[in-house]
Amino acid sequence: MARLAKQPPAEVIGTVKGPGKTGNQYVFITANNRQVKIGEFVYYTVDLVDRPRAQILGKISERCLIDHLPDRIFADPDINPEAIAALVGFAHPNPEIYAVTVEVVGYFQPGLGFINPRLAPDPGAQVCLADDQGLRQIINKKQAGETGSAHVGSLLLRPGGRVPVVLDVKELVSTHMAILAGTGSGKSYTAGVLIEELLSPYNRAAVLIFDPHGEYGTLTDLRGHSHFASDDGYSPEVKILTPDAIRIRMSSLDYYDILTLLPEMSDRQQAILNKAFTLMGKHRVKGGEHRWDAQDLISACYEADRSTDDEGNEKTGSSASALEWKLGKLERSAYFHRTDHLAPKDLFTPGQVTVLQMNEISQEEQQVICAAVLRQSYQARMNTAKDKIIAGEENYLPYPVFILIEEAHRFAPSHEPSRCKQILRTILSEGRKFGMGVGLITQRPGKLDSDVLSQCMSQFLMRIVNPVDQDSLKYGVEAAGRDLLQELPALTKGQVIISGACVNTPVLCQVRQRQTKHGGETMDAPATWLDYFQPHQQQARRLEQAPLSPTRAAESFGGVSIE
Repeated sequence: MARLAKQPPAEVIGTVKGPGKTGNQYVFITANNRQVKIGEFVYYTVDLVDRPRAQILGKISERCLIDHLPDRIFADPDINPEAIAALVGFAHPNPEIYAVTVEVVGYFQPGLGFINPRLAPDPGAQVCLADDQGLRQIINKKQAGETGSAHVGSLLLRPGGRVPVVLDVKELVSTHMAILAGTGSGKSYTAGVLIEELLSPYNRAAVLIFDPHGEYGTLTDLRGHSHFASDDGYSPEVKILTPDAIRIRMSSLDYYDILTLLPEMSDRQQAILNKAFTLMGKHRVKGGEHRWDAQDLISACYEADRSTDDEGNEKTGSSASALEWKLGKLERSAYFHRTDHLAPKDLFTPGQVTVLQMNEISQEEQQVICAAVLRQSYQARMNTAKDKIIAGEENYLPYPVFILIEEAHRFAPSHEPSRCKQILRTILSEGRKFGMGVGLITQRPGKLDSDVLSQCMSQFLMRIVNPVDQDSLKYGVEAAGRDLLQELPALTKGQVIISGACVNTPVLCQVRQRQTKHGGETMDAPATWLDYFQPHQQQARRLEQAPLSPTRAAESFGGVSIE
């Protein structure tokens, strides 16, 4: 740990016994049970060649009770163990002795991060509790309020917000991130905190959210909120796009998008549809940009299914008519149009969060909409960065963007085909150099594609009890460490393990309170049931069920009296 001026006196909590099971561990002995919590930070001091009295930070990963009073004493509730300890001459207030295993993190070097000296402490060396002031400086790559910072909470084991946890937004959005949690653990709440930080005056990000459940509508509270206002007049913008406002230009779809939207098709029908797409492509080459709709594609299918017999007579196969019937579903869709379109310039603006609410849209249409938006946004960033398009064009996107995808296992499932999975893999592997970041949120990490998960370099892990999901994290989330992953079932709502590129070392964090209202609260069913029997509710139902008087009946039927 880097030495800081005027540090408080070191709090010694134990003495080194010797090395642990691996070369990166050591064991110390202590009677201070209250201070040796899993995930707590401690250090020992050693003289290095270039750094005398270096403080080597470590994290407690395991503890074991090795000495205590006889079990028979504890079996009798009428016996006071402390009185027995005093009677036998045990002067220490805590008769229990613990062996505590520590994983070495290293000493902190500004600009380089933690450096492990590979020098184990000597037996008998003192182990000290890391102080709050030092931790504030070294676990965070940024400090609260700095440009590119995100204050998401505080160190869980240091209550009262004594050690804020502040993330590096540059690393968070450029190397991608994942929020993995079980139902009701607070993943959407945590995502809301992150969005608040991204839209703060010291970040002003361009954010897009795919919202399958309509949980992020309450972000409208950001508008005019004093906490997010700035002296230069900045205030976050919030754009909520309900399903009736979502429009995708049909000509931006590819063959596999259309295949996803249509009912099950035979091999020949797929071949004719593929040939029709080739014909549509030729039209585009001849006439420049070619915008088409379902009727144009139907015509291309008839052209593709046309053949000539041995006598020179032209005929049309049966596949075209079958495709016409199936493409009628696409023509009736409310979301795919010939001209209307959500272009990148409509979705992304610095200082604005855009929410695509897709709670009323079928899963197949959600897949295609997400794939089309991701594909066009990625191409927009790539082509803008390569100077292939200029200002004024609908795909001109001259600034980095961040896309948050809720229920990510729906869009990139592990063992199922998906329209979004391939484009997500491309963005996660190549989007960094073009300034396109992705955040994935899921309650079923075991169902999320492993290649997609492994490319998210910052992770937020919350309470997960499903064994399959826990096992998937052991291989997909290496940065957290096995010791912290064992804590997942014991975490409570709002507690999160943060690891990866956005912090200097994995930490246990208590998520801070949101400034805006949370939109993902669970409905209180008992309260709703009880409300049904309230007098005002019963009176309203009686009025609804009462027979109509002649006057009210006349009003109900347009003024015509019903005898």
